[in-house]
Amino acid sequence: MRVEDLQKKLDARFGEGLTVRREDRTIIVSGEMDNWHDIVTACSMCVSREKGVHVVNDIHLAGVEMPKMRMPGIHDQAIDGKHPDVLIIGGGISGCSIARELMRSRLSVLVIDKEADVAIQASGRNDGEVHPGVDLNKGSLKQSYVVRGNRMYDRICRELDVPFERCGQYVGFFDPKLRPIVEAYAWQRRHICGVDDTRVISRDELVHGEKHLNPEFAFALFNPMAGVVSPYQLTIAYAENAIANGAEFSLNTAATAMEVKDGRIVSVTTNRGTVYPKLVINAAGVFADDVAGMARDRFYSIHPRRGTDLIMDRKAGALVRSVASWKDLKRSASHSKGGGIIHTPSGNLLIGPDAVETYEKENYATNRSSVDAIMAKQKRTAPALDGRDIITYFTGVRAADFEEDFIIEPGRRTNNLIHVAGIQSPGLTTAPAVAEDVSAMAVDLLQKMGNPVERNLSFNPIRKGIPRLKDMDPVQRNAMIQNNPDYGVIVCRCEEVSKGEIIDAIHNPLGVATVDSIKRRVRPGMGRCQGGFCSPLVVQLIAQETRIPMEDVMKSGEGSWINCGETKEADE
Repeated sequence: MRVEDLQKKLDARFGEGLTVRREDRTIIVSGEMDNWHDIVTACSMCVSREKGVHVVNDIHLAGVEMPKMRMPGIHDQAIDGKHPDVLIIGGGISGCSIARELMRSRLSVLVIDKEADVAIQASGRNDGEVHPGVDLNKGSLKQSYVVRGNRMYDRICRELDVPFERCGQYVGFFDPKLRPIVEAYAWQRRHICGVDDTRVISRDELVHGEKHLNPEFAFALFNPMAGVVSPYQLTIAYAENAIANGAEFSLNTAATAMEVKDGRIVSVTTNRGTVYPKLVINAAGVFADDVAGMARDRFYSIHPRRGTDLIMDRKAGALVRSVASWKDLKRSASHSKGGGIIHTPSGNLLIGPDAVETYEKENYATNRSSVDAIMAKQKRTAPALDGRDIITYFTGVRAADFEEDFIIEPGRRTNNLIHVAGIQSPGLTTAPAVAEDVSAMAVDLLQKMGNPVERNLSFNPIRKGIPRLKDMDPVQRNAMIQNNPDYGVIVCRCEEVSKGEIIDAIHNPLGVATVDSIKRRVRPGMGRCQGGFCSPLVVQLIAQETRIPMEDVMKSGEGSWINCGETKEADE
């Protein structure tokens, strides 16, 4: 569509306060509006069907000072003067999987993330479904990667020692008259989109697989290749395997500026020193467009989208043993897969998410309205769901671009840059495949810049995780305890986590020792009591193993104190 036609559309909808212009393959929308949803709508109206054309949002939100990125409080020279072959900005599933894949070549790789651990933002705040790709249309980058990525998960999780289950996905329909339409849809998914496990099953077949789903479902769309994984445990495993193969990670490290000369990034300034990379990979999630701006290569915008998930007590796990949801054929404007119920590898049910547009990239607050709406919606999937079984909830912020697709390409004006942006659902599913392609792209760019790259013949894809006492049979448990008595001391009763597992987690390859980092690795505090009994013991173990005062043990990162000091003097 011509710029003139876009301008007329915007004028007709919003008046004459907005301006549209096009620069090469970028459509830039500018002006001022007083409602964020209107800004998202205006930019979405300018999305082009032309491949590779992106919308940049330069509309000012009147009366609002846009929140600045939260910065680490640490300021030192820990990485000053480093000259990595590849600098990856972002320690989420994209950055960590790419780092691991790059170590198949003889390269120096540095990953920086502004948080105190990897997978703190979107990669640790999603539902963990490994999508089959049934809801994506042919032609998008998402669709081209999702089936390939899905099929890689058995190998990846086996290599990285991460629990993964192919539990299947059921989408129920209430109206039997819709079955011919859904049958045609399933045929199209199998034969055109390559999602060859898609089929329509009867009410009787559905009951055989999931007996507690809504008895009013007339039939269902079924994809047995759908699976579930812990997104943060997988990201941690990717990072640990990358480190074992020579990659370096610098946490609490934010990119704050770049020196760009003659279309090339010369240096990247951080709060922990200045580095001089040959190549930069932008995997910064919701801040990817900010990094692109630093690199003078901003040709897209990220509009954050909040999603809330609820976690149920494990006793509710028997209600759903797979991934389940319901659907009708009404058009949705939320750009969400609609949420559902997921039986996680740990045995809990996870319910959600919803989709709420926001201008706040780091607002993880959970609203009562989201909790109520999610429960009301998913009780149509499984009527026996009970809100009293909710033990916690969390909210993540997805990094959507206006085209609702991935951006995986070299810089357009900056030559030693690769963008891995707009990575939202199904980004977890596609990560293994994207990592392969971005790694190959990086090697190709480095060689074109005159840097020979050799294969790393000593690359070891195997990462051994921390033994899980809960998953062992009595013979295995006994052998483990005989070898290390700390495995016979249960610290977290809800999750059956032993002292030995917690000590192993404290000494993790990333060197992260906070209460939440241990929780994400071996699960103390993730049960019904949410750490009410075990957290003090975890704090004590961290203090003992790292030889710091208990007052210095943090919950998540810097400034998240748990203890302020002694409440009374010890007896002399």
